[in-house]
Amino acid sequence: MCQHQPPCPPATAPDHHTARLVAYHPEQGWGLLCNGVLIFDDGGELTPDGRVRPADRAADVVPVG
Repeated sequence: MCQHQPPCPPATAPDHHTARLVAYHPEQGWGLLCNGVLIFDDGGELTPDGRVRPADRAADVVPVG
C-alpha cells in the first residue's frame, strides 16, 4: 500500500503508528495513516482488517487521596 521510501511499517507491525499521515480531519477527530490504519484523537485505532484498539484511558485516571 505504501509508496514511500523507505516504506512505512505495515498495519500489523508493532510500530504501525509511525506510518505517514495521509489524511487528517481534526474537526471529526480522525486521521488516516499510509498503512490504512485509522487513528482517532482519543488514541483509539481501527486497522484495515477491522481490529479495534480502544483508547488508553489509564492516563485519564486521577489518583484520589
